[in-house]
Amino acid sequence: MASGVTRFSVSVPPTLLKEFDDVIKIIGYDRSKAIQQAMRNFLNEYKWKYDEKGLAVGAIVLIYDHEVRGLEEGLTDIQHHYKDLIQSSIHIHLDEKNCLLQVVVKGEVLNIQRLAKELMNKRGVKQIKLVTLSY
Repeated sequence: MASGVTRFSVSVPPTLLKEFDDVIKIIGYDRSKAIQQAMRNFLNEYKWKYDEKGLAVGAIVLIYDHEVRGLEEGLTDIQHHYKDLIQSSIHIHLDEKNCLLQVVVKGEVLNIQRLAKELMNKRGVKQIKLVTLSY
């Protein structure tokens, strides 16, 4: 065994393992590399929820119903309040009723958390995803 490497075993359902192996074969990873990447992604995705210190970059992506009265103005007001965090934003019309908003952020983790919570609590926001990376 190489120094600095720990070998461990994991129990998973056979169908999950087959699907995993099929995908990593397509992208050219071996199991070890894929598990390492999955662990890093897991840590990046969930660590921010508990860690209130440090800097992060990322994106908040949300789908909302643009027919909800006052929602677009409310989303804009929130973004203006957090203008020091927001690097860029893009608004895309998905169909007659739904829009996608992507907000790129950079700053203190606690402030990014607050921004995401304010956006997700607006009536008419259907789905939200925050992706952050520490640096």
